[in-house]
Amino acid sequence: MCRNIRVLHHFEPPTTKDEMRDAALQYVRKVAGTTKPAARDEKAFARAVEQVAIATEKLLAALEPRGNPRTREGEREKARAKWARRSAAMP
Repeated sequence: MCRNIRVLHHFEPPTTKDEMRDAALQYVRKVAGTTKPAARDEKAFARAVEQVAIATEKLLAALEPRGNPRTREGEREKARAKWARRSAAMP
């Protein structure tokens, strides 16, 4: 999985449409292999981002929550701890 794509399910406060669109953009960039499409491909690129964002919103609405909701600060702390473990393991 691409490291830039984050978990969006079961957050408090709920995941925003902007966060879903940002994740869709990262996904389409990864699949397309480019961060900026050629001018002739911009419409197709934008359409793909929109469709993935819509699919993401539908998916998140359909999933049943399990356990305690995630928080953005809690996820940042987990990432910091993971980075600290990686850094400590490096020679």
